[in-house]
Amino acid sequence: MRIALFTETFLPKVDGIVTRLRHTVEHLQRAGDQVLVFSPDGGLTEYMGARIHGVSGFPLPLYPELKLALPRPAIGQALKQFRPDVVHVVNPAVLGLSGLYYSKTFDIPLIASYHTHLPQYLQHYGLGMLEGLLWELLKAGHNQAQLNLCTSTAMMQELSAHGIQRVDLWQRGVDTELFQPHLASQTVRSFLSQGHPQAPLLLYVGRLSAEKEIEQIKPILEAIPDARLALVGDGPHRATLEKHFAGTPTHFVGYRVGEELAAVFASADAFIFPSRTETLGLVLLEAMAAGCPVVAARSGGIPDIVEDGVNGYLFDPNDDRGAIAATQRLFSQQDERDTLRQNARLEAERWGWDSATQQLQTYYRQVVGRHRVASVA
Repeated sequence: MRIALFTETFLPKVDGIVTRLRHTVEHLQRAGDQVLVFSPDGGLTEYMGARIHGVSGFPLPLYPELKLALPRPAIGQALKQFRPDVVHVVNPAVLGLSGLYYSKTFDIPLIASYHTHLPQYLQHYGLGMLEGLLWELLKAGHNQAQLNLCTSTAMMQELSAHGIQRVDLWQRGVDTELFQPHLASQTVRSFLSQGHPQAPLLLYVGRLSAEKEIEQIKPILEAIPDARLALVGDGPHRATLEKHFAGTPTHFVGYRVGEELAAVFASADAFIFPSRTETLGLVLLEAMAAGCPVVAARSGGIPDIVEDGVNGYLFDPNDDRGAIAATQRLFSQQDERDTLRQNARLEAERWGWDSATQQLQTYYRQVVGRHRVASVA
């Protein structure tokens, strides 16, 4: 099958969406499918045998890590030459509009998928009054697709409640071969804790951006005696966070990838995730695969992954002491913490990228088949 994949973000950027797309492209190509990726130009022309059609763009003013790549005629020419069986638009926003337009122009079946909970982001950037308008725009775009995929049941329910039709679940996935508990390292732990490997080590991994609510970790850090905090990642909110955590034992580590990132997860005592805007929270699965206990907000798609008291702890994000109490409980019960580690790993092992991609291929075939039947009729 030939798949044209439109995405507003791709390599070399590092985030959960890129991780999912990277593994998806790799598994599709390995299965014999051919993928053409349309994305903002990141300097790459190929990944795992898939050609990348980079589109020049400019940084998003409120979020300079992201590039806005505007639709242009060359996209239609490349798409026509590729002759895809299906167009898959990831988070249709700007570049994705080309996917919507050309799928209709060339009569190609269209799938869209929802990965970034943009309406929830608005309030963190002082634009909450635009939430209703954004939902209307999302509905107009997504309802052009024959199928809309979400990565959690919570997002399926929310999209349906806002009038988006033909919604289904694209199951989660994680690289359980890369993220493993045995990669725990005293050397890594000492680096993360800035020379205090015996101290309780709290960890956050992900974008340093306003919607992640990383400031909420500070009271937790202060409530755990002698605790240290490692913030792994980077983003537009870093300078603000450096001021917020000034005077605390917090290490801003920057981005880590591959086995180095896996060792970071495996070497920490607790992964703290206060974000309320997650459509899934892939980074939680990576922590769990590495055997790192998680303490996360009961919000968005997170409860699809974390079962409170079984493979991690959930807290009410509206309770000022909820995250503190959950983290204190984690450190006070060594036996329970060990059980959480084991259960977290077992949960992660259920969700390989191979099965997630096979499910996606089934969706592709179903949409293509229905389109052909409709065309004949």
